[in-house]
Amino acid sequence: MTTFRLTRDRLLEVSLNNEKVMALAGAMVAYDGSVKFEKSLTGGEGFFGAIKRRVQNEGMALMITSGTGTVWFANQARELTVLPLAGDKLFVESSSLLVFDVSLRTNTAFAGLRGAASGQGLFTTTIEGTGNVAVMSFGHLLEFEVSPGQPLFVDPDAFVGFRGSLTQEFVFDVNWKTMLGQSSGESYQLKFTGSGVVYIQPSERK
Repeated sequence: MTTFRLTRDRLLEVSLNNEKVMALAGAMVAYDGSVKFEKSLTGGEGFFGAIKRRVQNEGMALMITSGTGTVWFANQARELTVLPLAGDKLFVESSSLLVFDVSLRTNTAFAGLRGAASGQGLFTTTIEGTGNVAVMSFGHLLEFEVSPGQPLFVDPDAFVGFRGSLTQEFVFDVNWKTMLGQSSGESYQLKFTGSGVVYIQPSERK
């Protein structure tokens, strides 16, 4: 497993020893050693995952970074967080992915109304196995624990991802004031129940 280290809250350092990682295309800002960068044709999701996104005109532009050396990654000065996985599964918005180990298995999951409402598309990305994932957020990534009997409600535009045994529902809060144009701006939320962690950012997507 490669070594991920945050040298700043907006700069990720990845040490490679004849290893590979998947990264957001164009996110390399510097490197040393013998490293090469190649476009990933399937976006890290395999053939069928790529086809599902292509049908909906969605996709992740990723590159394979391989070799021996140190690579520094960043994107739009967004804050970065490294999430280690130990055999578990992470659900994450593809727009929040920066770098992840090639040993991790990726796929797509149907996001339904939540994806359509947030403008993130109909599919979300799943990553599972053992390895590191670096995610991006507008502002410091926030973690909210969810426990049985205590559901968590999240603005879809602030949602980044989740892990654990969680069920999500799309909840509407529409009344006569909404119909008259007097909406509070919080007419729909994501409801999470079960046991796990939800990741959100303190800034809504524009």
